[in-house]
Amino acid sequence: MGWHQRTGPHVETDELATSGLPNCDAAVNLAGENILNPLRRWNEAFQKEVLSSRLETTQLLARAIAKAPQPPQAWVLVTGVAYYQPSLTAEYDEDSPGGDFDFFSNLVTKWEAAARLPGDSTRQVVVRSGVVLGRGGGAIGHMLLPFRLGLGGPIGSGQQFFPWIHIGDLAGILAHAIEASHVQGILNGVAPAHNTTNAEFAQALGTALGRPAFIPVPSTIVQAVFGRERAIMLLEGQKVIPRRTLATGYQYSFPELGAALKEVIA
Repeated sequence: MGWHQRTGPHVETDELATSGLPNCDAAVNLAGENILNPLRRWNEAFQKEVLSSRLETTQLLARAIAKAPQPPQAWVLVTGVAYYQPSLTAEYDEDSPGGDFDFFSNLVTKWEAAARLPGDSTRQVVVRSGVVLGRGGGAIGHMLLPFRLGLGGPIGSGQQFFPWIHIGDLAGILAHAIEASHVQGILNGVAPAHNTTNAEFAQALGTALGRPAFIPVPSTIVQAVFGRERAIMLLEGQKVIPRRTLATGYQYSFPELGAALKEVIA
């Protein structure tokens, strides 16, 4: 969670609670229980875990930064595009309203509020991330087997937007937020190919693997596995534009889906 060019990139929460924040140039919070863990039932106990894993860690870090004798120059929090209401027609940039219509949008609102610091001695940045595409797990990890077997396809109707980002670009945006002193406020951590639908993503993944991708996953199956409320994250989507991310000067390494997927599965 802490970043220092000389002493290393990671600080444990127990160390924060007992010793405070060590001297560092920036603090980055990536903590959070995996919401879409298919092995966990979407019940009250798991919802509390999802909340506490984000809010308590963020509050602990924010308090440590506020109390630090030499606070970091930058404080970066990664949240999600669930802040924006799913829609087949709306376009969202960093100034768009949201954060008040379901469990997940309210979670992002509380999460970002927990990170706010008094004063302006530390530059504050929030990156609202889309679906992260990377090797060795995450979204792609769950999809690869059925797609390699030729059993992949769109989820539900496939018409829902699919805001995505290559893990290299998410890391790049975080580095940009840390290093560029003019960057502050909200950045959308999504690729500039913002028109991608779930069906187009499925087709592109199938193409990258050299496999057909025509077998849809019915919405009833998704709801049975994840629960009706959580299934919305897969069955509905948002068209999210990284307007401010681009305006700050960040240059994407993987702006197009095909090249991003080829790199991930190589």
